[in-house]
Amino acid sequence: MITDDDLHHLRRCVELAREALDAGDEPFGSLLVDDQGVVRHEDRNRVRDGDRTRHPEFEIARWAAEHLSPDERTVATVYTSGEHCPMCAAAHGWVGLGRIVYAVSSDQLGAWLTEWGVPRGPVAPLPITTVVPDAVVDGPAPECAEVMRTLHQSRFL
Repeated sequence: MITDDDLHHLRRCVELAREALDAGDEPFGSLLVDDQGVVRHEDRNRVRDGDRTRHPEFEIARWAAEHLSPDERTVATVYTSGEHCPMCAAAHGWVGLGRIVYAVSSDQLGAWLTEWGVPRGPVAPLPITTVVPDAVVDGPAPECAEVMRTLHQSRFL
C-alpha cells in the first residue's frame, strides 16, 4: 500500500526524472530513504554518454553497499519513478536493500512505448519479484502516471 509519505518521495523521484530529461537523459529518478524517513541518497538517469548501466537504482545499490551496514540496507526503502529493470532489481537484491516503491510499472511504460511506435530496449522488462522473489514491492502510484507518461512522451516524440 502506498502512503502519503510514499507519494511525497515519489514526487521527488518525478522531479529527478524531469531533471534527467532536461539534461538529455531518459526520465528516471530514485531516492534511498532510511528507516527514520531521511533521504540518504538520490540520483537520476545518466545514460546519455553511452554507459547504459547508469540507472539511478543501480547507483543507489552501489552507494548503499559502500555507505550503509547490511542492517541499515535491509530497512531502507528505494523510491523510483519507474519499476526497476532486471539489472537494477538484481543489484537491489544482491546488496540487500529493503522495500521498493515505484511510480509507474514496466508494463505501463511498455504499453506507452508500443502506443508511440518506440521499440523496446534489449533487456526483457521482467517484474522485480521475478528477479528478486522475496522483494517487498509497492506500485504503481496512479497519482504519478500522467506526469510520467508526459515525461516519457517528451523523450520519444
